[in-house]
Amino acid sequence: MAVALAVTGGGGQYNGRMTWFVVLSCMMAAMGGVIFGYDIGISGGVTSMEPFLKKFFPEVYRKMKVDTKISNYCKFDSQLLTSFTSSLYIAGLVATFFASSVTKVFGRKPSILTGGAAFLAGSVLGGAAFNVYMLIFGRILLGIGVGFANQSVPLYLSEMAPPRYRGAINNGFQFSIGIGALVANLINFGTEKIEGGWGWRISLAMAGVPASILTLGALFVPETPSSLIQSSSDHDKAKQLLQRVRGTTDVEAEFKDLIKASSISKTIKHPFKKIIQRKYRPQLVMAIAIPFFQQVTGINVIAFYATLLFRTIGIGESASLLSSVVTGVIGAGSTFISMLIVDKFGRRALFMVGGIQMLISQILIGGIMATQLGDHGTVSQGYAYLIIILICIYVAGFGWSWGPLGWLVPSEIYQLEIRSAGQSITVAVSFMFTFIVAQTFLSMLCHLKAGIFFFFGGWVIVMTAFVYYLLPETKNVPIEQMENVWKEHWFWAGIVGEEDEKIKIQGV
Repeated sequence: MAVALAVTGGGGQYNGRMTWFVVLSCMMAAMGGVIFGYDIGISGGVTSMEPFLKKFFPEVYRKMKVDTKISNYCKFDSQLLTSFTSSLYIAGLVATFFASSVTKVFGRKPSILTGGAAFLAGSVLGGAAFNVYMLIFGRILLGIGVGFANQSVPLYLSEMAPPRYRGAINNGFQFSIGIGALVANLINFGTEKIEGGWGWRISLAMAGVPASILTLGALFVPETPSSLIQSSSDHDKAKQLLQRVRGTTDVEAEFKDLIKASSISKTIKHPFKKIIQRKYRPQLVMAIAIPFFQQVTGINVIAFYATLLFRTIGIGESASLLSSVVTGVIGAGSTFISMLIVDKFGRRALFMVGGIQMLISQILIGGIMATQLGDHGTVSQGYAYLIIILICIYVAGFGWSWGPLGWLVPSEIYQLEIRSAGQSITVAVSFMFTFIVAQTFLSMLCHLKAGIFFFFGGWVIVMTAFVYYLLPETKNVPIEQMENVWKEHWFWAGIVGEEDEKIKIQGV
């Protein structure tokens, strides 16, 4: 049964349509985004719960409740507390390189399965934790799960999707992250009210629900045709799967491109050495720059510590958690809008609009906090709600730009021979700078105070200029033909074009 969304041939496109087979497979795979988003939302919420702080981080609890002399900006400055949040990302950073080999040799499906199983184990440990060491070990297992899932799921979505709808389907990964974070915020809001102070255990343990769905679902979803061709010599099976995925028997053009890409890929024994060659310079730059810029937008300041930030400006515990729910709804909603429009307006337009929106809101938030919030006391209720509104505007800007596109663009620009290595670099860079931001933010907040928003605003200016000058438009371009966009770009053509000339001369 197929959805009536045709993808016509010609103009670089392949035949086929969006089928229910693709939609259901991608929905299941996108649960990898839900587990990531759930963890982001949960970790930010439980670290504001007083029973959780009292049990695992008593020094932070004392500063928050007893120490009246400490600055508002420094109440939550604790390396142990940030280690709880950031330990996941170090584990994910290491895991993604192992995930690269698993994804390349065994396929996308086993990598997704491994990620779900590791995350499930970590959620059990977190919910049952009785000391901080058990808590952090559980976070490490969660990190391994997220590392495998983030490496394989965006690739899976890009390879399964028809070119015309690749943006919408791949943006489903960020939408799933947003849904996971929203569900986590709702659960935190409910469990905080449980008498007895054990609600945080439910919050942490409930991560096992999406992890179970992902693990079980991975047993039933098909491998991608591209991965089957790469890891198996049974091309007939891959062609039959491609026909089923595209909803048509006329897949010869796409199938030939996949065979060609696989043949090139199989000659590459060391993809990480290959990707540093001049021919792949644009992809390598994007593999590093895009996830770096995604983290220095400052979004994880909001995602991890929104509840603590709201408490910093004087909003109570329950109201802070409710405010996080509101920002979660805004984030998921804006990402859904991005899914609907990204293949119509393109990647560059959304990057530019989102960047300007984030910059303006960050400047206003920083200005209000600099003038209205001192080291002691709180801002007025009117200004507190204005900050919440500006944070929602900021989250919306991220939600339809750097949020989904930070995963979409890297996953669609790599040739097959460097695809697994390229995605690993993207995920590793993302985890590394997520770790750095998570580990240093509370300390930076303590020292820079309201200036933290101007710091991230400066990076938004840099990344918006980077996109304007150096990122070509990739909408509607089939993955196997993506290398052509660099050859036609004003800057990158001079790099990859020279390399092509050298190859031709050597061939002669």
